[in-house]
Order: sequence, then structure tokens, then C-alpha cells
Amino acid sequence: MTAPSTYGLSTQARNLQWLLTDLVEEVPGVNSVAVVSSDGLLLLSSDPGAGTTEPADRPRPRGPRGASADLATIVSGLGSLTTGAAALMDSGSVKQTMVAMENGSVFVMAISDGSLLGVHATPDCDMSVVAYHMALFVGRAGHVLTPEVRSELRQSMENTP
Repeated sequence: MTAPSTYGLSTQARNLQWLLTDLVEEVPGVNSVAVVSSDGLLLLSSDPGAGTTEPADRPRPRGPRGASADLATIVSGLGSLTTGAAALMDSGSVKQTMVAMENGSVFVMAISDGSLLGVHATPDCDMSVVAYHMALFVGRAGHVLTPEVRSELRQSMENTP
């Protein structure tokens, strides 16, 4: 695997990219991963066309704008919908959302700063393993996603060809 492009990024941003790459490579059944800011902008992605790389032997679904943009849109929408539902039901904050479909699953987990971690996985993935590794990512990334790092990651995504 080729290392993600980290030229010019801070140590915190490089560490987040490493954590994301590790999540994709180490968890069986994970297709793609996206970290979305609280305002819905893509910060990190496992899509090689969006700032990180992934194993070449693992095909990724491609939407009209690429898997990362599509996953970011879905994650942002699910996050907004579930947050509204939790408020309507006076149930506190949303910790995790999971949607199981015939041909895959989507997981969304809140990160402490209001950002969201989204994972698209295969239908036969072990959901508890995916959720566990997502929780590890959130625990490690939550304190690192400062406004400065979010801005740096957002700018890095905008500058990716």
C-alpha cells in the first residue's frame, strides 16, 4: 500500500489519516470511511481520490462524485436526522446509528467535537467489530480534532485533485 499524502500536514492531521487508514485496512468488511465536520464537510476519507489511499485489491463503490463524497453526504444526513429525532424524543445525544441494508451497512458515530465518523461495510461484516473499531477511532481522534486541525483537513481535501 502506498502511504497517504501527508506533505505539509501537521502531526495531528497525519495521525488522523493514519488512524483512518488503519481502520480500513484492519477491520474486515469495511468498504469506505469518511470523517465529516459538524457542518457536513468532508474532512478525511478512505477514497484514494480524496487524500488517502486504500488497498488496490479492495474494490470500492463509485458514485457520481466518488464514494467519499457520497458517504459524506449520507453520514451528514443521517447525523442530522438522528440528532433531530433524539431532540424530538428528549433522548439526549446520539452516540451511534446503524443502517443494515441487503447489500451493506452504514454506521455513523459521533465524535466529541460534533464531527461524525461514517463507515460503509459489507453485509457480512461483524457489526460488533466494526462498532468497536469505530469507538477506538473516536476515542483517539476526538481530542485531536481541534478547530485548527479541522480547518487544515478541510483545506487539504479541497486541494486534492
